[in-house]
Amino acid sequence: MTDNNQVDSALLSFLWAYQINGQGQGTSIEADKINVATSTDNLLWVHIRSDGIDAPQQLSDFGVPKRIIDTLTADETRPKTTQSDDGVVTFLRGINRNPNADPEDMVSLRVWMTDKVVITARKKDRRLQSIVELKQSLIAGDGPATAGDFVCDLVERIADLINDTVDDIDGELDQYESVGNVGVKQQYHQILARIRRQSASIRRYLAPQRDALDALYRIRGILNDHQAYSLREQSERMTRYIEELDLARERAMVLQEEQRNRVAEAQGMRMYVLSIVTAIFLPLSFLTGVFGMNVAGLPGLENPSAFNNLASSMLGLAVVLLLVMIWKKWL
Repeated sequence: MTDNNQVDSALLSFLWAYQINGQGQGTSIEADKINVATSTDNLLWVHIRSDGIDAPQQLSDFGVPKRIIDTLTADETRPKTTQSDDGVVTFLRGINRNPNADPEDMVSLRVWMTDKVVITARKKDRRLQSIVELKQSLIAGDGPATAGDFVCDLVERIADLINDTVDDIDGELDQYESVGNVGVKQQYHQILARIRRQSASIRRYLAPQRDALDALYRIRGILNDHQAYSLREQSERMTRYIEELDLARERAMVLQEEQRNRVAEAQGMRMYVLSIVTAIFLPLSFLTGVFGMNVAGLPGLENPSAFNNLASSMLGLAVVLLLVMIWKKWL
């Protein structure tokens, strides 16, 4: 059965399963040959669609306990880790690299593991690139050999993609912080607003994901000391990404504030120029209004040179006003 047929099916939840030997080589097996309750040889990895109609029945056929089935098929999840007598359940979030998807629309991955079995679940059309890469490494014979190695490898791959996204955000901000790149165009404001939303959305899941990893690396039995140390390093990476995303939001806010200041400065300059022009032409408008009145007794009505004299006087007055403004350092 091919992966494409499994994904396209409206009923089938089973995506793939691999029996993994001690050297990290995965061998594909069919769904009807899986029973996690009796799996004792090497490591078994099963990947399913959690929102498939037959997902609960499929997991029950695999031998998964009922309470674990309810957890793996929950509609909504947030990153967390819960230990039970049967194993460990971990909910993680990864960067969405699906076509036409926003990276901040993070993909939920549900993981149940014992020392011999790992079951991962995701929703339809919510593929996680880290899972695909992990599958490819098993096919190539370079994958994890134990459940502890599996979760460490998976978390590291998820963290690497988060790191790439955070670096992209920092790169965009560096570009707009460069001299001359931050202008008053509307497109810049929209880009900075998108960066702020993206940073906030990713951070929303990274904080609980850090707590989930903190709880996970303290679990013993499935993880050895080396694997626990590796997960602790990944937890510290999450902390660093949270701090970088907080800083990115602050930088975007500063850039937006700078844009608003530039807009206000440009508008103020236009109003200032308009005020200067008004100040110069106001007395000239007064003179033209006075001498333009159609009443008897106005001086110069019988003088042929009166218009030239008035125009020269108005021009001289405009020059005097301009010089006064320059002297007062208004210009």
